[in-house]
Amino acid sequence: MLNWAEAFRLSMPLGESFLRGTVMFLAIYAITRVAGKREAGAHSLTDLLVVVLVAQAAAPGLVGESRGIPDSLVLVGTIYGWSLAIDAVAYRWPALLPLLKSRAVPLIRDGQINQKALRRELMQREELMAELRLHGISDVKQVARAYLEPNGSVSIIHADQRERHLQRRSEELDE
Repeated sequence: MLNWAEAFRLSMPLGESFLRGTVMFLAIYAITRVAGKREAGAHSLTDLLVVVLVAQAAAPGLVGESRGIPDSLVLVGTIYGWSLAIDAVAYRWPALLPLLKSRAVPLIRDGQINQKALRRELMQREELMAELRLHGISDVKQVARAYLEPNGSVSIIHADQRERHLQRRSEELDE
């Protein structure tokens, strides 16, 4: 039978729950920042397994010997709090943005593949071409710009879109 008093009692000190949540959140955050954007996209089976296994491996460090609902609530609140704090710091102090948040990486510029960026992101040319096909593009020359976004997706600006934009801008400057 469920012991309601035990379920709603803190089984570890509040400070310990907060410290455990803080250390684990910041450690996992740092590791995923180093791992790169492609891991953040979490679309493949491998990526899903990594997320599940990281969560499972982190669980003992988070919960310790806790058994109660309040312990879990403190941990969840701590994790969400740090997530919001990092977003707030990145917003408030833009100089820290590159350290805290990923930026888009240019993969294609004016129809030319940026091989250095592909190597740095551990992305094969075939993977990039698959992303282009998903956007209805069969030739790299049709792309003005392609970026690996912080969320792991690839965004594309078609070459004809760039030409129209430059023409509009030129017309605006002439007026």
